[in-house]
Amino acid sequence: MKEELLEIKRVALEAIEMAGSAKELHDVKNEFLSKQGKLTAILRGMREVKAEDRPVIGALVNEVRDAIEMSLDDKQRYFKNAEIEAQLAAEQIDISLPALEIPVGAPNILEKVLEEVEEVFMSMGYDVVDGPEVEEDRFNFELLNIPKGHPARDAQDTFYIEDEKILLRSQTSPVQARTMLAAGGNKPIRMICPGKTYRRDADDATHSHQFVQIEGLLVDKNISLANLKGTFDVIAKKLFGEDVETRFRPSYYQFTEPSVEMDITCFSCKGKGCSLCKSTGWITIGGAGIVHPNVLRNCGYDHKVWSGFAFGFGADRIAMLKYGINDIRKFYQTDLRESAVFDRKED
Repeated sequence: MKEELLEIKRVALEAIEMAGSAKELHDVKNEFLSKQGKLTAILRGMREVKAEDRPVIGALVNEVRDAIEMSLDDKQRYFKNAEIEAQLAAEQIDISLPALEIPVGAPNILEKVLEEVEEVFMSMGYDVVDGPEVEEDRFNFELLNIPKGHPARDAQDTFYIEDEKILLRSQTSPVQARTMLAAGGNKPIRMICPGKTYRRDADDATHSHQFVQIEGLLVDKNISLANLKGTFDVIAKKLFGEDVETRFRPSYYQFTEPSVEMDITCFSCKGKGCSLCKSTGWITIGGAGIVHPNVLRNCGYDHKVWSGFAFGFGADRIAMLKYGINDIRKFYQTDLRESAVFDRKED
C-alpha cells in the first residue's frame, strides 16, 4: 500500500502540473480527492492493514493528501493571477489618446454678484449678516416705521403664512432691525444683509415674486448724507469701473428721512444717452437715506445721540445691468447654456 500511495502522489502531482485550465485542474482534484477519488479509496482499505502498520500508512496518507492539496492551491493561484493579468491587458487604457471634454455647469450669476459686493463691503469693515426668510410682521414692517394700515405695505405685499403675523420677508431690512436690537442701543453698527426676498409681483422680464436684495446699515454718531455719498461712490466704482460718476436724487422711503435715489452714469454710453439709460445718461441702482428717528427709537437707539444711513439695491438688477441680461427670470432657471453665456460675458 505504501508503493501505491507514492504512485498516486506522483501521478497526481504530474497531472496537476500538466493541467492547462481551471477546469482540468478541477477534474484532477475530483480524480484524487473526491469521495470516489483514488486517495479516498486507499483510506477505505485501511481496515485491511495490519494494526502495527496503520500509524505509518495513516501518516503517509496525510502526507500525500497535503502535497496534492498544496500543489492544487499553487496551480489555482497561478490560474487566478493569469486571469487577472489577461483582464488588465484587455482593459488597458491608452493614455496617449486625447481626453474627452466633460461639460460642467457654472455658478449662478447672482452668487457671483453677491460675492463681489460682499468682498467690497468687507474691505470697508462691514459685517455680512444673515437672517430668517420666514419673518414676523413686527420686524418686517412695524419696527421699520411701517405700521398696520400704512399705504407703503401695498408696494411690499408679500406672502403670509399665519394670519398677518408670520410672512415671507419682503426686504432684508428686518435683519437690520434684529441687529440693532441685539446691539442694545449703545454700539456702532456697520453691516450688510444680502438674501432672498419675496413679494406678490407677477413674473415678467423685469419683475419676479422672489429676488435677491442687498441692504446695508451704518449706525454711529454724527453720520450725514456726505458719509452715505462717499460710501456709495466707492461701491459704484468698484462694481462698474473707476470712471463711473454718482449722484443722489430726492425720494421717499418710510424708514429713512431724508431719502434719496442712487444713480450712476450709464456705463454703456458714458452719460451721453442710449437705450439702456433711456437717453438720460443715468441709471438708478437703488435707494438710500438717513435712518428715520422712529426706526432708531423702535430698535433701542436714542436718535438724539445716534444717527446712521441705510441703503438697498437688488442683486438681480446689478447683474442685469452689468452683464446685459434682459430677463430676470433667467436667474432662476436651470439652463446651463445661460450660465455659459453669463461666463463668456464676464470674461
